Amino acid sequence: NEREVVVSEAFRSPRASIQHTQSSAGVASVGVREKKKPQNPIAWFFGVAADPRAYAAVFYMLLSMFTGIFYFTWAVTGLSMSAGFMILIIGIPFAVLFMGSVWALSLVEGRLVETMLGVRMPRRPAYGKREGGFLERIKEILIDPRTWATLLYMLLMLPLGILYFTFAVTALALSLSFLLAPVAYLMGYADNVQFTYDGVTLMDQPWMMLPMFIGGALGVFVTLHVARGIGKLHGMMAKHL
Repeated sequence: NEREVVVSEAFRSPRASIQHTQSSAGVASVGVREKKKPQNPIAWFFGVAADPRAYAAVFYMLLSMFTGIFYFTWAVTGLSMSAGFMILIIGIPFAVLFMGSVWALSLVEGRLVETMLGVRMPRRPAYGKREGGFLERIKEILIDPRTWATLLYMLLMLPLGILYFTFAVTALALSLSFLLAPVAYLMGYADNVQFTYDGVTLMDQPWMMLPMFIGGALGVFVTLHVARGIGKLHGMMAKHL
């Protein structure tokens, strides 16, 4: 439909959008394909600072631990209660409501992944056939592999969320501490600028301030690159599940 076309155009790169618009307008295309110039590695490395997807991926990694705990708790509690209520008259209605909530949460998570990680999520058709009855629609939801794939995704989000959160916090803390240590040293807090491990002082000399500052700055860029890469991989997983 028209909305899908508009959204697809928004997700295109600027060059691809221009070429697509020209071809749609009937402009004759040249048979020779333009060679893509290799990107400067230095510009690629430092250019991540201007990519909003990298910062959004870092924020998603910080948020994923809390969403992972919620998804895991919701899935385990809902499955256990649905199985326990099956001996009662409310068992089937409760299971149906739980599966509906899982489908709704998958749509919410899909919008988060699409907005923060930039991965186009698939648009699902409505469940159930229009001519089928209520029980027939429930059956289709239960036998649909996407329902159980969504539950698997919700269970996986707990370990993945903890892993993402730990990496993001550790990488940012180390990079920013190295980056800001020289600033604190220049402001007169020399006694507080030292790195110790197990009671052994590792770095507290003035000549280490410049290497620490450079290492911290590079660490920030590396963290953004890794976060963006993890975001793409996680988005691919979410798209398939």
